[in-house]
Amino acid sequence: MLRTIRSKMLFVFAASLFAVLTLAALHVASLSSLRERYLVSERIEDLLNDILEVRRFEKNYLLYHDAASLREGLDYLDAVDRLAGGLAGGADKELGGAESREFLDELAAYRLALSRLPEAGTPDDGATEAVRAKGKALTDFATRLLSARRQRIHETIRHSLAVPFAFAGVFLFVTIAVVALVSTRVLRPLALLRETTRRVGEGDYRPVPVRPGLSDEISGLVGAFNRMAHQIEANQEHLLQARKMAALGTFTAGVAHELNNPINNITLTADALREDHAASLDADGRELVDDIAGQADRAADIVRNLLDFSRTERPTLTPLAPGEVAASCAALVKNQMQAAGVAFRMDVAKDLPLVRGDMRSLQQVFVNILLNAVQATPRGGSVTLSVAPHPGGGVDFRVADTGPGVDPEVRQHIFEPFYTTKGVGNGTGLGLAVAYSLVKRHGGRIEVENPETGGAAFTVRLPAGETAAAAGKEGPS
Repeated sequence: MLRTIRSKMLFVFAASLFAVLTLAALHVASLSSLRERYLVSERIEDLLNDILEVRRFEKNYLLYHDAASLREGLDYLDAVDRLAGGLAGGADKELGGAESREFLDELAAYRLALSRLPEAGTPDDGATEAVRAKGKALTDFATRLLSARRQRIHETIRHSLAVPFAFAGVFLFVTIAVVALVSTRVLRPLALLRETTRRVGEGDYRPVPVRPGLSDEISGLVGAFNRMAHQIEANQEHLLQARKMAALGTFTAGVAHELNNPINNITLTADALREDHAASLDADGRELVDDIAGQADRAADIVRNLLDFSRTERPTLTPLAPGEVAASCAALVKNQMQAAGVAFRMDVAKDLPLVRGDMRSLQQVFVNILLNAVQATPRGGSVTLSVAPHPGGGVDFRVADTGPGVDPEVRQHIFEPFYTTKGVGNGTGLGLAVAYSLVKRHGGRIEVENPETGGAAFTVRLPAGETAAAAGKEGPS
């Protein structure tokens, strides 16, 4: 439920607010109770004072037989009756219902005993003793009631004094919870990200470990960082490949131009031998001349591939239908596929966007890839050329075969110039390097993988429409 840091912090603050409001309500209730008890204690103190006044007039009467003192005492006793009636509920709570009723009975008995005293003359000893006993009982009761009420007031004050400590405890708990949450779920991962960023700057693209089951903001940030590091690593490999291609292109351009003239001279010399000295050459001689001319033509093809690979100018891009590009390339390799006994299938999706490209250059790319697929596929196998839109934009040309696939060790060198897995004399290692260079000039990318179904699959992704046009206007990759 509480998966995000935001929800956890909101929960902590909501729980803290609830605790603070509860403590505040308890504190207000405690102060209200303290006020009520203080007011009641004042009334109890008034009751006790009135009882003491009654006892004082009682004493004056008994000592001096003053009728006025007796009447004053009865008047104060009326005030005691009124206060006792108002305090009946509070007395029940403080001393118990039985003792409170006993007090009211004692009060009534005291009034009766006091009212029976004669206003003139000397009361007998029995009446005097009864009045004194009842008066003492009333005084004792009022004293106990006041003492109990004061004790309750002290308890309420003690409870109120605990509220500030409770507030401090809540504040301490909130502080510890927030600090722990921020430290473990924010600061520590950010420190790890800072260290990982330093490692990425040094070329170490290992991902940041993420605890499974977490879906908070920091985990999302770590996941995005890992994806970014992975993309940087992938783009770094492409960048290194592009730089390597650029350096080799500069080198091979110079070599190709230097080799072109000697090869042309060899070809012209072989042609001159065949034309001018054909009658004087025997069969072995003519075979040697033909071999020289054939090898010179092969060398010329290699030089032409080197020039294609090292060419830095952009091809002229025009709008092309992906289906037409695929069909023209399939027609160029149809005979080689039939001779190799390889079945060919082509699957072109409908409503494909146009790509901007140079037909000759794209034919050179796909013919190279298709011929490699044919050579890697055993007789009876199949090669499939599929054309489909890419979810992120552009068009994917995918060539898949049913051969043995590409070893991982070979895959990282497959687009390098002069790298080949074919035997000596069967390949120059320039086909895929030239294809890679031409695809880059079109603003696209080329990838190779081993599908789970077997074989190898080369995917050429070309941008569509204006994207390709914009890519074509940029400088070399």
